[in-house]
Amino acid sequence: MPDKDAGTPRVFLVRHGETEWTRSGRYTGRSDIPLTAHGESQVLSTSRSVVGSGRIIDASKLARIYISPRTRAQRTYSLLFDDVSRASFEREQRVEVTSDIREWEYGLYEGLLTAEIRAGRKERGLDSERAWDIWRDGCEEGENPGEMSARLDALITRIQEIQAPYMKGGEEPVDVLVVAHGHSLRAFAKRWLGFELSARLPMMLEPGAVGVLSYEHHNVKEPALLLGVNMGGGGDKEQRE
Repeated sequence: MPDKDAGTPRVFLVRHGETEWTRSGRYTGRSDIPLTAHGESQVLSTSRSVVGSGRIIDASKLARIYISPRTRAQRTYSLLFDDVSRASFEREQRVEVTSDIREWEYGLYEGLLTAEIRAGRKERGLDSERAWDIWRDGCEEGENPGEMSARLDALITRIQEIQAPYMKGGEEPVDVLVVAHGHSLRAFAKRWLGFELSARLPMMLEPGAVGVLSYEHHNVKEPALLLGVNMGGGGDKEQRE
């Protein structure tokens, strides 16, 4: 079948590498937990596989990079790209650290496991009819789904304003990279596709992994999940026309 959407701008979602708390399943929001040695290896492996000229994430094609302010996300960004690429991004003001893509504010649940959160809520007289679900119930003294959606929607609007004039490709760099966290990136993907966070749309994103979003029919009003990516890269201009 023809690749009718080739050349359409893409948004790459990169989750930070493993930390001690991601390995144990603890909710990590504001806590600034560094990457483990294995987490750094995960990101370096991703970089070798998909980052570089002619590969899926090509520095020359990136219009903007948005990074969570947390140390684990900052370190992930620094491992993804070489010194020359990072210097170019910063010189050309293509990098922005933004709290819009920070991890969910977990409030009372910071550092806890799911089982501990649910047990604590039951002790406080909550969830008598159904188990706690962050996508529906949010976090006590943290963010609710509406607050999370609002800040992600603001970032999505900015990204789509950048990409809208280039729906059919061209010479300008228009891809966007977002480096952040497990919950915030899955929430971003839901909002990109137009789903409420409470909607059931199970997704997984491993530490150090890359997800890809784009648009159907070269139309900024038709945001889509790019379910499969050619690991050989985007191809040259002639192949994409």
